[in-house]
Amino acid sequence: MSRNALIVGINPYHHLTSLKAPATDAEAIAQRLEQDGDFKVTRLPERIQPGDVNQPVMAETQTITQTQLEQALKQLFLPKSTQLPETALFYFSGHGIADEEGFYKGYLATSDTHPDRPRSGLSLRWLQWLLSESPIPQQIIWLDCCHSGSIIVDVGAANPGNSASRDRCFIASSRDFERSWEDLNSPYSTLTKALLDGLDPTKSPGRWVNTADLVAHVHQALTGELQTPVCTNFGEAINLTRSWQVPVERAEGAIATDICPYKGLEFFDCNDEDPKYFFGREQLVSQLLDHVRTRPFLALVGASGNGKSSVLRAGLLHQLKLGRRIAGSDQWRICLTRPDRQPMKNLALAFVEEGLSDLDRAEALGKAEGLLGEGSAGLQRLVQASSAPGVILVIDQFEEVFTRCQNPAEREQFFACLMGAVADTTDKLCVVIAMRADFVGKMPGAHEYSGLAQQVQTHMVSVLPLKPEELEAAICKPAEQVNLSVEPALVTEILNDIDGAPGSLPLLQYTLKALWQQRQGNTLQLATYQALGGISGTLDKRATKVYESFDPDQQRTVQHVFQQLTQLGEGTEDTRRRVFLDNLIAEPLHPADRVKTVIETLTDPDNRLLVTSEVVGKGQAAERRAIVDVAHEALIRHWRLLRQWIEQNRDLLRQQRRIEASAVTWQEREKAKGYLLQGLPLIEAMQFQKRRADTFPLSDAAKAFIQKSRQQRNWDRLKTASWLIIPALVLIPVVEHSLRQSRIEANLDRITEQEGTIAERRALQELVAGCAEQRSMNWLPTYITERLFGNCHPLWEAPLENANLSNADLSYADLITADLSGASLMNTDLSYVELSGANLSSVDLSDADLSDANLIAADLRYAFLSNTDLSDADLGAANLSEAIFFGLDLQAAQHLSVDQLQGENPPYLCNASLPTDIQIDKDRDCDQLPQVFVDRGWFNNLEEAKALVEELRQKTWD
Repeated sequence: MSRNALIVGINPYHHLTSLKAPATDAEAIAQRLEQDGDFKVTRLPERIQPGDVNQPVMAETQTITQTQLEQALKQLFLPKSTQLPETALFYFSGHGIADEEGFYKGYLATSDTHPDRPRSGLSLRWLQWLLSESPIPQQIIWLDCCHSGSIIVDVGAANPGNSASRDRCFIASSRDFERSWEDLNSPYSTLTKALLDGLDPTKSPGRWVNTADLVAHVHQALTGELQTPVCTNFGEAINLTRSWQVPVERAEGAIATDICPYKGLEFFDCNDEDPKYFFGREQLVSQLLDHVRTRPFLALVGASGNGKSSVLRAGLLHQLKLGRRIAGSDQWRICLTRPDRQPMKNLALAFVEEGLSDLDRAEALGKAEGLLGEGSAGLQRLVQASSAPGVILVIDQFEEVFTRCQNPAEREQFFACLMGAVADTTDKLCVVIAMRADFVGKMPGAHEYSGLAQQVQTHMVSVLPLKPEELEAAICKPAEQVNLSVEPALVTEILNDIDGAPGSLPLLQYTLKALWQQRQGNTLQLATYQALGGISGTLDKRATKVYESFDPDQQRTVQHVFQQLTQLGEGTEDTRRRVFLDNLIAEPLHPADRVKTVIETLTDPDNRLLVTSEVVGKGQAAERRAIVDVAHEALIRHWRLLRQWIEQNRDLLRQQRRIEASAVTWQEREKAKGYLLQGLPLIEAMQFQKRRADTFPLSDAAKAFIQKSRQQRNWDRLKTASWLIIPALVLIPVVEHSLRQSRIEANLDRITEQEGTIAERRALQELVAGCAEQRSMNWLPTYITERLFGNCHPLWEAPLENANLSNADLSYADLITADLSGASLMNTDLSYVELSGANLSSVDLSDADLSDANLIAADLRYAFLSNTDLSDADLGAANLSEAIFFGLDLQAAQHLSVDQLQGENPPYLCNASLPTDIQIDKDRDCDQLPQVFVDRGWFNNLEEAKALVEELRQKTWD
């Protein structure tokens, strides 16, 4: 058997950021294939390691050109020899570049690749062509670089060529639009580490690790990672590595103290080792085998923590692979997959026909997608094309179709394919789904989703909690396999603790593993179990004890961190959530130093409640970022204090997540204005930012996102209603008054019909009348002002001229184009208020809060602003003629221009802080103000006016 491998790891780049991991990645893969896979390896670039034997190794500092890589690939897949190798494997670690046009499928960057000329890299389209031309029967491609999923972005690309006899394995580290990362908690990149672990033959001594095993391992190992691998196999599994030593049989009665027969918080998998220790589900596995033998559909349903994945993998699939319980099942093709975000794409990639030319392949792909959209006929044809006598399609974590797939049309198409095939099935196909029980009741009825709910109800097998005798077997029989004994009193105590506690299997396994770690000789003891706190207390007590060791400020940060690391279920159970470390910092409430201290304590080996790592983007910028995750998902379900925090704050956390997610989407879409917030979502985000700043602070990115959304809305409104900037003198006063009164009545009717009560209608009528009579608003009930102003009911038509609104809370009110001329707004909260085009002439705004207010094209002539907060207020095109700016900080005001401050009839400036790009004397008009006060009739004599100016100057200076 001849097996060749080309292993490429490129560190140095001329026009892209140089990398550190690729050469190390490549050398580790090369050594694994040479030592355990009987591969003849060619390294690129290569150098000779001096020593007794001249050993080639990866060259860390040498460069590789596009031409060199193409020639090496041709030599691998199109060898000029009559004696062809059986297997050809290509591994690449380095930079990857996306293809903006989509034709070339992306590029592998060589040392001479220029980012502005991506075609100077090696086209994945060219690599697909090369595979289609290659006569080698077994072809393997592993790509650890950004955007590498482009090579299998469609089915035709995944399996090129015109020979049905070829077997292929594709593993790409990320989807076509994603970056890949170097994990700085490991010497290897994220995908390569998973490959090396999956290729380790010592974990399965005496048998081959094949491409099917490796793909399954990579999927499991990278679940929840920052990048999503794209993997697929075609044809038969290809052998990769194995242990060449025959395992030594253990002598009778020997103590296997080095083998733990319990899985902790992991599931029992379908491999050569785990099923040896999987006990307690024999009756259920027999039931599943009988179901699969006679029926085309099986829904394995169970609560979270009842062991569905273990039953499916170490139970059902293990028995099918053995072929002892169902004759010939060892010859079946088992397709184990998860829906993820694109269930239809994953299904299509698994069932496309092989052996077509480029044109025929494109046509077949279109037909396949069309047939899958129709359901049974198309999928049945694809199943019949398989050379295996039977196909079992296994979809684990089926609930991801609801939780991760955001495309309703693709979801419906996916269900139509599966359910249609089940309805029209032959004996060749069996569909098995495994899903959480809490999603069964959420599925629509028979008409929607192609009858999925009806099929699940008809063919459902429940994974129920283990019976006492089954629990005893799960505890004792694995121990027997490694010659451990379990005290009978310990078994009795555990059974009593678990009785009536559904979903406790992960904690049982976790506790048993802890007992094994603290075993006395070859015995698991009751005293150790009691010291650990038993089943329910093992994690809970440990986590609470660590939490109580922090001071009060640190405890608040611990709560903040764990809340952010919890993925909130939508009517389902909560799960873990990986977060970048810098996204946990929220100044000033959770400063960087405190977050760092808390995380260091929580990740300490003595605590181990959190785990941290660091990833490095393999893109051009080579961005390094630290990530944080909970050590065990069981913490989220069983730490009572955390459950209390989540339940108390669930709604607020959801709102915070929605804002942050929208901000991330905006950034990912290159800050396109179409992804900014508008309407009610924007108003709610602004209110959340203001009111929850001390408890649920937003990230800097989310704050910038909200600010940009506000600015865009303001300018959109200004452009839409530009006629409002026309001087009011153009309008006919009688018509204006008539329109205003009719609109007031229309607003009152709308508020009453849509949201208000009769009492609120009367309150609003009183408010309008009270404003007109210059009465204060403090006589209104608080809930009325919050409803009318906090929820942004439009009041622009209300007659607010000369109204006394001092000390009122008008935050978030919609007062666009309102007439507030002559009104008193002293100490009024006008933050986030819409005042574009409003008439604020001669208004008293001293000590008012106008932060984040929209004052575009507002009329502020003769207004008095003393110690007024204008931070982030938008003053674009506002008329500031002869307004008085006394003691103002204008440095953070938006769109303030020099012309507004020094044109004809400019505002009076006294003790003002101006933007750095506006060079005007901040005390330009202090000496003129006493006379201005007298001219405006505010004082009878100049001496009193001077005294007030001096008093104000002293106040603002202080």
